[in-house]
Amino acid sequence: MAQPPILSWEGLGLQQGGRWLLGGPDRENIDLHIGPRDRLALIGRNGAGKTTLLKLIDNRIEADQGIRKIKPNTRIVFLEQEPDFSGHATLMDFALGGDHAPAPHEVEAIAGQLGIDMTTDASTASGGEKRRAAIARALAQEPDLLLLDEPTNHLDLGAIDWLEDWLNRYKGAFITISHDRTFLKRLTRATLWLDRGIIRRKEVGFGGYEAWEEQVYAEEARAAEKLDAKLKIEAHWLERGVTARRKRNQGRLEKLHQMRAARAAMISTAGSAKLKLANDEEFKSKSVIVAEKVGKSYDDRAIIKDFSLRIQRGDRIGLVGANGAGKTTLLKLLTGEIEPDTGTVTISQKLSGIMIDQQRQMLGADKTVRDVLAEGGDWIDVQGQRKHVQGYLKEFLFDPKIVDTKVGTLSGGERSRLLLAREFARTANLLVLDEPTNDLDLETLDLLQEVIADFDGTVLIVSHDRDFLDRTVTITLGLDGSGKVDIVAGGYEDWEAKRRTPAPKKEKADKSSAEPSAPPPPAPKSAKLSYKDQRDYEQLPARIEELEAAIARGEKLLADPDLYTSDPQKFANITKGLENARSEKDEAEERWLMLAEQVEG
Repeated sequence: MAQPPILSWEGLGLQQGGRWLLGGPDRENIDLHIGPRDRLALIGRNGAGKTTLLKLIDNRIEADQGIRKIKPNTRIVFLEQEPDFSGHATLMDFALGGDHAPAPHEVEAIAGQLGIDMTTDASTASGGEKRRAAIARALAQEPDLLLLDEPTNHLDLGAIDWLEDWLNRYKGAFITISHDRTFLKRLTRATLWLDRGIIRRKEVGFGGYEAWEEQVYAEEARAAEKLDAKLKIEAHWLERGVTARRKRNQGRLEKLHQMRAARAAMISTAGSAKLKLANDEEFKSKSVIVAEKVGKSYDDRAIIKDFSLRIQRGDRIGLVGANGAGKTTLLKLLTGEIEPDTGTVTISQKLSGIMIDQQRQMLGADKTVRDVLAEGGDWIDVQGQRKHVQGYLKEFLFDPKIVDTKVGTLSGGERSRLLLAREFARTANLLVLDEPTNDLDLETLDLLQEVIADFDGTVLIVSHDRDFLDRTVTITLGLDGSGKVDIVAGGYEDWEAKRRTPAPKKEKADKSSAEPSAPPPPAPKSAKLSYKDQRDYEQLPARIEELEAAIARGEKLLADPDLYTSDPQKFANITKGLENARSEKDEAEERWLMLAEQVEG
């Protein structure tokens, strides 16, 4: 028998900036009911009002219409995305300042399990330390209803696992906003979807959300067509693009799996990082970063030991491990920011990079979106191509009408998305992303996956977002804190599978009864290729070089800032030719690698 709700809103409505953010006279009534054991995913685009809804539930802000009802003695605790630590000397001072005054021993117990020293000075604590302190404060208050706003931000994989386990055992209700698909799939049993000012609820966890979303949009499209409401469909271009983008990403995932298979064939025994290819000179010519027997220590502690890897143009490298395991150190070594103590790191002189780190620079609040992207103009140069700023905004899931909106009025997630749009416009062949998924909604993560897949250069990603890594990287570098770096072809799940697989036991030989060992089996003969395959195997390297030269010529021509205005047709022809050359080069490289594997047997 269903239990009565512990909290409900009837006819909820809220205005913001002169418009109805939630509900309103022109929309359906918003009725929200939360049961005592609900596990709810709160889903919605950045700026849709997700955090605002949690604040309404917690009674931190007043609604413009509606009635809020709460069961007596219900304890609500809000884990904010960015808690305010000002006025608190230590992390423990902050933790004991909760609305329901948790007991110190309860805070210490949780903090100990999270591995956080609560005597740390609050003003100098890292983002990860502050997040753990905020979690300890929230959970120690023994809530009946827990409101979680991006709870996994700044947490490492061990802390995320601990939080997932705690929530699985938790007896109360929770509502969570999160970009971490794995976290949502493992924990939620129902979904609240905040979309265009209304809230829908379905009794499926996040695992069933995407299918539900597509079903709703398909039904809306059919209804709109019956009414011949072309304008309504046009107004929802963003929603219509969601399904198309998701389908395109399925194709990109298939290509990613092929790239992983090719990379796995190059990596020999696990952890050795010695790469082999039939034509070694061809392979070396594509290398952009080469690390050989690299070591780095701080205060007599080995952070990286005997690490070797040859990174090729087009590789997508993911770095995973606990906080303090050495991910940032390894990233700085690979990008030349710091020097190794032992070994060498050789970086191609042609490498030019974009760095987007977790401490993202603030955009001027008084500037407009147009100022940020196009320095006040109408056009923006996007990696050598000239685009209208409003069209470019659509590519990053913005309504083009916000072009003259002040940055200060955008949500945190929208500002992060705007920064991505600005940085991705720059011309570069190395992309370095340090915790890129923080503050981004799920649809923006789909977009980021798409941009990474289409990026011609090399990508280095540090992230704790397991699903995002599985969707983007070809090689995972796993750090365990001892200095050892595991090199695994594939994403996070592939690295986890390797960690779960016990190493084979070495059997001691009994010399007294040992028989002479059999001679080693003969090396396998190279596979015999058909005439066409043999011809492709021999001729494709030269064709790839021709295509690379053609691409370089085209990119040089497009670098002329006056070409678009002086000869638009020539600009369009060169752009189209570049797309074709890049596509042919990718196909040629994949085919040659497949043939090379056959030759090697």
